[in-house]
Parts: sequence; C-alpha cells; structure tokens
Amino acid sequence: MGKKGGKKDSQLVLRLDKEQRDEFVALCKTLDTSAAREIRAFIRTFVRQHGGEAGSGKKK
Repeated sequence: MGKKGGKKDSQLVLRLDKEQRDEFVALCKTLDTSAAREIRAFIRTFVRQHGGEAGSGKKK
C-alpha cells in the first residue's frame, strides 16, 4: 500500500442521501476525524479483508 499521508491522486465520487451524509459528517466531527479519513480507513480494511480479489484475477 502507499505511504501513510502520501499525496492522494484519485477520487471516488458517490451519491448518497443528504441526511445520511450530514449525519456521517457530523459524527466524524464529533469524533474529531474527517469523513474522508474514515472512508479511506474503511476502504483499506475492506481491501485487506477481501484480499484485493477484484484486482488479482481471483474468482470468488
């Protein structure tokens, strides 16, 4: 995986319910973190748990 705190060079755009987004952002703020940081952490965990299967050519 890339360097911690390295320059980010890609974006992921998604649509979600405004109320859900606002609640998530507010909760992140309460927990002294950012929405982007938590989403990146989720993606790292998800890829680690699933072994990067999509990019490796493995079939489930």
